[in-house]
Amino acid sequence: MKIGNTDLGERPVMLAPMEDVTDQSFRLICREQGADMVYTEFVSADALIRNIERSIQKMAIAPGERPAAIQIYGRDVDAMVEAARIAATAKPEFIDINWGCPVKKIAGKGSGAGMLRNIPLMLEITRAVVNAVDLPVTVKTRLGWDHNSKIIVDLAEQLQDCGIAALTIHGRTRSQIYTGEADWTLIGEVKNNPRMTIPIIGNGDVTTPQRLKECYDRYGVDGVMVGRASIGAPWIFREMKQYLLTGEVPEISNEEKMALIRRQIDESIDRIDEYRGILHIRRHLAATPLFKGILNFRPTRIAMLQANTRDELVAILDHIEKDILPTVDESITEQTNDDNEERID
Repeated sequence: MKIGNTDLGERPVMLAPMEDVTDQSFRLICREQGADMVYTEFVSADALIRNIERSIQKMAIAPGERPAAIQIYGRDVDAMVEAARIAATAKPEFIDINWGCPVKKIAGKGSGAGMLRNIPLMLEITRAVVNAVDLPVTVKTRLGWDHNSKIIVDLAEQLQDCGIAALTIHGRTRSQIYTGEADWTLIGEVKNNPRMTIPIIGNGDVTTPQRLKECYDRYGVDGVMVGRASIGAPWIFREMKQYLLTGEVPEISNEEKMALIRRQIDESIDRIDEYRGILHIRRHLAATPLFKGILNFRPTRIAMLQANTRDELVAILDHIEKDILPTVDESITEQTNDDNEERID
């Protein structure tokens, strides 16, 4: 699959943009584990043009994480155009427009998936951003606003006419948020529309290597984007890539997985500070499948998620790795992820 001049290979597996999740450290780890492409956390157009430091920091791209895209969101034509120009100075491979975030504080104000209720403005902004930058511009969106307005088949053609280089579709409506099951049939319908010529990337409920392959085989998409299943489990990309190549899921030891979690903790603390770095990493600790299915683990889990210092958290992880994980029968450990995400697109 090619987007612009960037060749991502056949059947690429991509890390979805997720607020408070896909920071630079996590993106680098996911690339090392096999992700073919990564996206930044979404960046507010208004914050960018006001030069808000946190938003500027989100755009920093390390050489080891490329190819990478910067995702922006907003609801004003001029602001989105200026934000795209600012984002382009960070030299990402692509600029991605977020027309899919369902959370109330974003969609309720008309940005993200809220733009699904104002298609003319969505198209106007998309066209303006495409014309404003020399980089390829891509879009991520949903099936529609609600069950009665699943407009993605027609909308995909309209977005393509705006000049975008690729389209990612999350298989839910805005009203669903992250409930129910992602509907890949409409994603497949978009891909099989003979009028569509740009790459179509599917997203939603791809949580296992087997499901990844099924989505490629059944719906014919050009790429697949993995989101929530990677939280606390960046090694999922290694599993998925090898399964696509060989039909077998590689065995990754608990020691390897724990080492990646420890690295995330250290890099999160070093990047921010001890208190906020630990708060940031708790989402990964809460979601990781490494600790799922362990009997009587709840007190340890609570202690882990309440730890306030690096030393306290490391001591708990030492206890888990030395005294708990060696006793766990991995065959009964669940390999699924919690659906406890809020600000994820």
